[in-house]
Amino acid sequence: MIVENKYHTPVLLHDCIEGLAIVDGGIYVDVTFGGGGHSLEILKNLGSGKLFAFDQDEAAEKNVPNDDRLIFVRQSFRFLKNHLRLKGIRQVDGILADLGVSSHQFDEADRGFSTRFDSELDMRMDQDAELTARKIVEEYSEDDLFRVFRQGSDLKQVGRMVRSILAARSQGISSTTRLREVLAPCAPFKKPAQFWAQVFQALRIEVNDEMSALIDLLEQTAELIKPGGRLVVMSYHSLEDRLVKNFIRSGHVDGTLEKDFYGNPIKPFDAVNRKVIVPLDEEIELNNRARSAKLRIAKRQ
Repeated sequence: MIVENKYHTPVLLHDCIEGLAIVDGGIYVDVTFGGGGHSLEILKNLGSGKLFAFDQDEAAEKNVPNDDRLIFVRQSFRFLKNHLRLKGIRQVDGILADLGVSSHQFDEADRGFSTRFDSELDMRMDQDAELTARKIVEEYSEDDLFRVFRQGSDLKQVGRMVRSILAARSQGISSTTRLREVLAPCAPFKKPAQFWAQVFQALRIEVNDEMSALIDLLEQTAELIKPGGRLVVMSYHSLEDRLVKNFIRSGHVDGTLEKDFYGNPIKPFDAVNRKVIVPLDEEIELNNRARSAKLRIAKRQ
């Protein structure tokens, strides 16, 4: 089932809902509300339950449906446990996370997420945050720029890229077009689109502290999800997917598996899908942004 939504077309919708194994009267959390596509489908199956929806982008709040069962929280999912505690919730039946950038954020020219538009180098998901992509390229030290591009991408010419950015600072690097001009000599002849996607991805990850936020979320789920409850996480690049895969397999994002005295593994979740779920060709044809999606589902022990 593919639901069209001008704000964001939900990816792998049927698989996500099936993965949550929703029970009537249960309590669920959509930590990446966005356009509300996944949340609306959860509500259809929820009966008398409750759904908490988190999103730090103020634009997402405009998509909240008029439904008393949904409680919207305009906040990053890294603060999930604190906000649920404030609302008297200690455990839930399932948590859904659709990571990455929404179609709306990519399509808004002034947000700086997309390589397609000339715009301010912003890339903030939370518009109240101080750090922008412009501040990174214009103010970060050489060592920090190396870290940003090496940790946030699979790019090969990081040294050359950093030197190009440092050399261009005297004339400013305030827009996406200007950044592309500065780094154009570093772009490979083959697959240039992939190069630019990686550049923008690395900056966006740093601006929004995405990897640390994901780690914070994953580590909270073991305490928040009831025994038998579900964790459903969809990622869009290998850095995210590696953390999710390691956490489900071992209970630790670095993949370290602890064992008890008898050699039995100590971990909070069991994988429901042994093999990662990816979109079918039909869905990718209708929604090209689904092409890199990887879905993992786990059950709380």
